[in-house]
Amino acid sequence: MNLKALLASAGLAALAATAPVVPAQAAEVELTLSHWVPATHALQPGGMEPWAKSIKDASGGRIQITIYPASQLGAAQDHYDMARDGIVDIGFINPGYQPGRFPIIAAGEIPFLISNAKGGSRALDEWYRQYAAREMKDVYVCMAIIHDPGTLHGIKGPIQVPADLKGKNIRPAHATMARMVNSLGAASVQVPAGEMRELISKGGADMTASPWNSIYTFGLQDVTKHHLDLPFYATTFAFVMNKAKIDGLSAADRKVINDHCTPEWAEKMASKWADAEAAGRQKMIDAGGHTLYKPTPDEVGLWKKATGSLQGEWEAAATKAGIDSKAAWASLSDTLKKYGADVK
Repeated sequence: MNLKALLASAGLAALAATAPVVPAQAAEVELTLSHWVPATHALQPGGMEPWAKSIKDASGGRIQITIYPASQLGAAQDHYDMARDGIVDIGFINPGYQPGRFPIIAAGEIPFLISNAKGGSRALDEWYRQYAAREMKDVYVCMAIIHDPGTLHGIKGPIQVPADLKGKNIRPAHATMARMVNSLGAASVQVPAGEMRELISKGGADMTASPWNSIYTFGLQDVTKHHLDLPFYATTFAFVMNKAKIDGLSAADRKVINDHCTPEWAEKMASKWADAEAAGRQKMIDAGGHTLYKPTPDEVGLWKKATGSLQGEWEAAATKAGIDSKAAWASLSDTLKKYGADVK
């Protein structure tokens, strides 16, 4: 090859390297999915990305979902309103970050109710579908999920019985837990998960509620060294969509979305996250330097007694929201049993 040909070849290669990548077929519908945990959090690669790919494949490439992690588009507690207002097309929300606004779905926050995140997510989603349009009427609720049962983690021990919380500043996972810690003589300091490390490292809280591996995800493993070794509570989450965007889809594309907003997909969305969180406990044991406090059966009884009023509080709030709360509680309990996610 002569010099002229070589230069031409090099020029074409350079142009190809800098040119934008154009897909074989551009998406007809582009949706934004916003969330507030890191991109490395198990929920994104293990749940959101496979879900988005399945939607793209099922639509023949017509629907493309772009994921924005780590609060790039807005604060964690704002994601419901962001989806409602069309700032994003799909928002991942923790309803408990807005105390009192979503009292029905808060049933899933009550301690000692849900035993695991896989069947629990499927059950919660199936149960909540009868109430979602009433409680979250401004958006299209795609699915509801929970995380693997979490517990309390602190900078000082022990954390074994409810009395160990008295006088402490505690970052709760949601409003239900905030009420509980306040009733035990502790002070709740509620911030989103992404702000846990800063809060605790600066002395703003002595403990935080979290599933096990999230202690690593949010960088608290060198700060929180004492842990209540008890599957204590769950947190409810939901993926909500902008109504106008979904209503504007073609019938075929709307069917694709509906087919991906089901109890089965709720379980799929939660499963790899659940496995990752559960593995965090053994990871902590293997790392050393952590003290896990395992309550005796009598001490577990103390925790259940300390949280016993929360169901009644939920029933009162749900009744005020206009539903038959006792029937709803019975329905949730039955659905959890159906999927093997009730606490024995």
